[in-house]
Amino acid sequence: MQKILNYINGELVGPVSGNFIDNYNPSEGKVYSHIPDSDEKDVALATAAAKSAFAEWSSLPAEKRSAVLLRIADLIDRDFDKLALAESIDNGKPLKLAKAMDIPRASANVRFYATASMHFSSEAHITDTQAINYTTRSPIGVAGCISPWNLPLYLFTWKIAPALAAGCTVVAKPSELTPMTAFLLTQLCIEAGLPKGVLNVVHGLGPKAGQAIIDHPDITAISFTGGTVTGKKIAATAAPMFKKLSLELGGKNPNAVFADCDFNEAITTSISSSFSNQGEICLCGSRIFVERSLYQRFVDEFVKRTNELVVGDPLEGSTRVGALVSEGHMNKVLSYIELAQQEGGKIVAGGKRVRVEGRCAEGYFVAPTVVTGLDHTCRTNQEEIFGPVVTIMPFDTEAQAIEFANSTPYGLAATVWTENLKRAHRVAGQIKSGIVWVNCWLLRDLRTPFGGMKQSGVGREGGWEALRFFTEAKNICIKL
Repeated sequence: MQKILNYINGELVGPVSGNFIDNYNPSEGKVYSHIPDSDEKDVALATAAAKSAFAEWSSLPAEKRSAVLLRIADLIDRDFDKLALAESIDNGKPLKLAKAMDIPRASANVRFYATASMHFSSEAHITDTQAINYTTRSPIGVAGCISPWNLPLYLFTWKIAPALAAGCTVVAKPSELTPMTAFLLTQLCIEAGLPKGVLNVVHGLGPKAGQAIIDHPDITAISFTGGTVTGKKIAATAAPMFKKLSLELGGKNPNAVFADCDFNEAITTSISSSFSNQGEICLCGSRIFVERSLYQRFVDEFVKRTNELVVGDPLEGSTRVGALVSEGHMNKVLSYIELAQQEGGKIVAGGKRVRVEGRCAEGYFVAPTVVTGLDHTCRTNQEEIFGPVVTIMPFDTEAQAIEFANSTPYGLAATVWTENLKRAHRVAGQIKSGIVWVNCWLLRDLRTPFGGMKQSGVGREGGWEALRFFTEAKNICIKL
């Protein structure tokens, strides 16, 4: 059985302790590889390597750093099918989704930051006839990047690419639930000639390996994507150490559908925004609010199309909904379905575990689930489920739709469906979310900042914001 290895100082190595953790294929419910059970000793080695490599890497011209990153992107493209298959097996998602979204975006992330880093422009301010002030930016040092399990290579590159492009060296930890594509990427980094110590990848559990990254005094910035509870723990550790923090956390995203929407487009996209990647995307719209005059028609059609979604083997072309990432997560999702019923909700589609025939008979599958009849303040509508569960509720006025949308502690993303341009601007402007899509979903431009409001995070990723995060600004004032 394959053993995944850490990537430290340019080499693939086992953990100092010699201990490994089982890595499960969630569609089969079986162990298919082992990952290092790393701890503070492994993180110390990785940080020392990153610290040693920083001076040379940060002083390289942006063009030379860009060339190395572009070679890595080329190798991702070359190994496209291999990486997509590994992601599907590791995560449980449909193979065609990995091919359509995850791997293309991983390559695009690396390419974007590889080229963006060469187009930095500084600010200059002339203070009358007294002085000229200009701003420079320099890489912040060793960065800690901790990525989640839901979009493994996509979000791993989303973090490490801007850090490396900015001139930082990196100690990174992918999720212990989905380590395979990060491991394969480290092999590509060796092939691409990435200098030793520039990127170091330590596998293992969050409380051990992840916490050691956050604790290490030589790691000056932390970029984390994951749950809000974990984000609070990271902030509690890192803030007193004055580390720079970027936290992209949970979401309980609203989807407001007005009666004047393009009905077919709203239904089709809302199915995707509810159940893509088994609902395991922080941007999924898990609370759908529909104007009352359209409500029953919307529910009927939404339920009909939900019941048509094929739950099955992720490697089959007809599969639309794959396995949840782990048995523990599956049980969490099922517990929320039970909670929804206890709170008075009606299950109008799904609501149960699915047994798939063949090799996936023991896999962690849950039917896409639709719940009606709940109040917007109940726990089911307030807490992040992160699975294929969506609630649908009616609203009567524009003000009520906005009230419902803003009623949770989260503020990551929202979607608004209306053909009324003035309403679109009004509602989007009043919803407290880091991104609001109007008549679309998951349409992203890498040049734009990304992040949440309220308990959905602090800081912004994406575009120039990510490059700025991994740098320190300095003002230079010259008297005239």
